[in-house]
Amino acid sequence: MNPQLSAFLDRRPDVWRGDRFAGAPLPAVASGHAVLDRELPGGGWPRGALTEILMDGQGLGEMTLLLPALVRLREEGGWTLLVAPPHPLHAPAWAAAGVDLARLVVVSPAPGGDALWALEQALASGAPAAVVAWSATADARAVRRLQVAAAAGRGLAFLFRPARAAAEASAAPLRLLLAAGEAGDLAVDILKRRGPPPAAPLCLALPRPVRRHAHGQPLAGAALRGPAATRPLRPAATRPVHPVA
Repeated sequence: MNPQLSAFLDRRPDVWRGDRFAGAPLPAVASGHAVLDRELPGGGWPRGALTEILMDGQGLGEMTLLLPALVRLREEGGWTLLVAPPHPLHAPAWAAAGVDLARLVVVSPAPGGDALWALEQALASGAPAAVVAWSATADARAVRRLQVAAAAGRGLAFLFRPARAAAEASAAPLRLLLAAGEAGDLAVDILKRRGPPPAAPLCLALPRPVRRHAHGQPLAGAALRGPAATRPLRPAATRPVHPVA
């Protein structure tokens, strides 16, 4: 490659070459997991970009994977928005994990396309420091729209999708496939990043969820374990959900 062209590409964080990490620094928030941060361009979760997390079911420790970054944003005074979580949140467990409930907003839209609309509007506004959403219906076109919206801000954007989406094209710069590993570890396969593919999946030692509520379904964010996780959620701990503008 022409040396001048190569130097130009190295100065552009929005352009990456398949054989190496971007030469220019990428804005990121440390994930809190050193093994993972070493494999992520910029050393953490990318700001202003969509991160897809693919998995089957819930309760592998996926929220524990995100918690250190969410707590770090809390220390910066940022808001966290959850869109269409698969189960009601257990507020005491989230608070015990270090999340500021006063800066946590949950949007539970009606079934249909409202979840993706709410997610896109939230990302485009640039107001939340982090947005975490769940969708089983997002397609390649929707993911591209979400990536464009995320790129307009500097927040973190996470989208949980079924593992079958791994076979689909995606505009998200970072894609992870999660699965249960050996000895209770979380297996993290980096399917796509701004750089060369990793040699092998990562194994992260995260707490595994074990507690379930009376109906047998895992608690949302069930990997958040501790004494508070066994207490019922009192009405006073809930907060009204405001529509995303």
